[in-house]
Amino acid sequence: VQLQASGGGVVQAGGSLRLSCAASRRFFGGIAFGWFRQAPGNEREFVSAISRLGRTQYVDSVKDRFTISRDNAEKTVYLQMNSLKPEDTAVYYCAAATTLAEITNTPNSISNWGQGTLVTVSS
Repeated sequence: VQLQASGGGVVQAGGSLRLSCAASRRFFGGIAFGWFRQAPGNEREFVSAISRLGRTQYVDSVKDRFTISRDNAEKTVYLQMNSLKPEDTAVYYCAAATTLAEITNTPNSISNWGQGTLVTVSS
């Protein structure tokens, strides 16, 4: 599956952005998706994931601020990011996998990644 991430940009602390990940796959509804991020000098970090049935998971640092959702008709996954903080600054990547567990437990095994979109939060 090919993934195309978009929606990054520059925003002030406290602001909002919505990232999109468009997927080209016939059976979009049958796979799970996730968002990861990587800040300069840091390792890639799991942010959020959504299963094919809509079950969601978040890293603690974004709970109550970020919301992941999916539109199976549009074959797109979204990450709504509110109350952004400077520490949210990173390149954000979307990923697709067969199961939610693969995204959260074995991300190194994921082979489907988007190209990344840069989010910069200024203080």
